[in-house]
Amino acid sequence: MHLITPARWEALWNGFGLPAPAQEFEALAARFAEPHRHYHTAQHIGECLAHFDSARALCEHPAEVELAIWFHDAIYEPRAGDNEGKSAQWARRIMADSGLDAQAQDRVHALIMATCHHAQPESQDAGALVDIDLSILGANAVRFEEYEQQVRAEYHWVPAFLFHRKRREVLQGFFARPSIYSTMHFKNQLEKKARENLARALHKLDAG
Repeated sequence: MHLITPARWEALWNGFGLPAPAQEFEALAARFAEPHRHYHTAQHIGECLAHFDSARALCEHPAEVELAIWFHDAIYEPRAGDNEGKSAQWARRIMADSGLDAQAQDRVHALIMATCHHAQPESQDAGALVDIDLSILGANAVRFEEYEQQVRAEYHWVPAFLFHRKRREVLQGFFARPSIYSTMHFKNQLEKKARENLARALHKLDAG
């Protein structure tokens, strides 16, 4: 999306009072364009940044949340289970090399790890970031269907029966939550639509 630009990258780092590591923008852009990616691309990052722009006021450290958005899917291998950890390590290395203080490095690292979605967010910024990452669940019906197709394409080698079973577990996990989103901003904007999308997707999976 148009939000993935060198100018935006530079403005982000200027917000920390630091020069932008231009080579890392190129490295991230190349990662987002990897051929095995279909959902975890610049499209997803751009959508996250758009939601971040509307929810910036939710964040205690908005620049750190934005940096976590840029890096949370920096490493993405569908067959691997440590993508977030490797992405967080890459982000930490760049932050350290750029001179960002250790506390900020720790917070950004923790934010990226929160996108594993294994537990409830532990901070205000983590809650905002996790909701932003899950904003696709509350997209319009056309975009949500495209998202489902993109996820399937990233797991194209998985037999249909197994993919349907695993995908149902993931979607049912979100649907079963008392609330999909943890912030009132995203609850008010996306909760109803997300539940409609998930119910439709689960029905489709059940139908075979």
